[in-house]
Amino acid sequence: MSSGRLNRIVDHAVADLTVTVEAGVKLKDLQAILQPHQQFLPLNPLYHDQATVGGIMATGCAGPWQQRYGGVRDLVLGFSFVRWDGQLAKAGGRVVKNVAGYDLMKLFVGSYGTLGFISQITFRLYPLPSHSQTVFLTGDTSQLAELSQALRRSGLAPTAALICSPALVQALNLGEELGLLVRFQNLEPVVQAQIDEVKKLAQTLTLASQSFDNQAESELWQRWENAMAGQGTTETILCKFGLLPAKAADFLQQLPGLGHVQLGNGIGWVRFGQLDREKLNQQRQICQNYGGYVTVLEASPECKKHWDVWGQSGHGLAMMGRLKNQFDPHNTFSPGRFVGGF
Repeated sequence: MSSGRLNRIVDHAVADLTVTVEAGVKLKDLQAILQPHQQFLPLNPLYHDQATVGGIMATGCAGPWQQRYGGVRDLVLGFSFVRWDGQLAKAGGRVVKNVAGYDLMKLFVGSYGTLGFISQITFRLYPLPSHSQTVFLTGDTSQLAELSQALRRSGLAPTAALICSPALVQALNLGEELGLLVRFQNLEPVVQAQIDEVKKLAQTLTLASQSFDNQAESELWQRWENAMAGQGTTETILCKFGLLPAKAADFLQQLPGLGHVQLGNGIGWVRFGQLDREKLNQQRQICQNYGGYVTVLEASPECKKHWDVWGQSGHGLAMMGRLKNQFDPHNTFSPGRFVGGF
């Protein structure tokens, strides 16, 4: 099934900062409609020019703005879906303060279409920030890790904060060492005050800093998008991983690929060139030692056929099986697509 023709804006409550859209609406088209109202949906996953809102909800991929605005599940207020028997069901509502019924939104986000066919979604919106600026910091790994810890404990509110592997820093034309990208978006005085605070922290740790705004900032984040999407590179394998945020710098320092970790939650992405099963298991073991996981998102069909793309499944498989049986008893939706063969 395809949601390609489910491409209507159902309702935009400008005053309430909510929008209801069909699942096939592309994120870039939705942002263009919201922009004249000085509003936006704070999601910026990879391939955002191609991504549909239904696909974003199904995969749970939010992007770097998750640092400030939370994940997909924090932005979905309600949705409709087609059940296994063809009946239309819905959960949540169209208002921000909605507390009625079961919170199925959190269950369906990241379920990869295995529980039902998402047809319509209501999102929470935010005012479009008037000013944006990014600061890049680099230096000794231990000092960068200390700065990361200090930022997590501070009262600063970055829109995005990514610890970047040396290979990614090189792809961004910013050097060859481990680096930290921190982006602030707000009123200009607020942004400048926070940038100054970050630079002051960096100076005490003898870290180098460089600021980007206006066109230079746009070009920087476009280079990030191009690198992580694999444009102009031979890195064809994309993995998502998670680990304890305090271990991010150590993990990225040894990472043989274009990778980054979100400062706030330890979720990261890495694009590899050559990666066999042995090297994949090696990276998985390192991540697991740091309390994390590695999931293969993009690889050749041959690789996916022979690899365990999901890796460690944790202790929730039995519960997941009962949920799958409850929502899709005949295994109609995306059979075998999810972890554990669900």
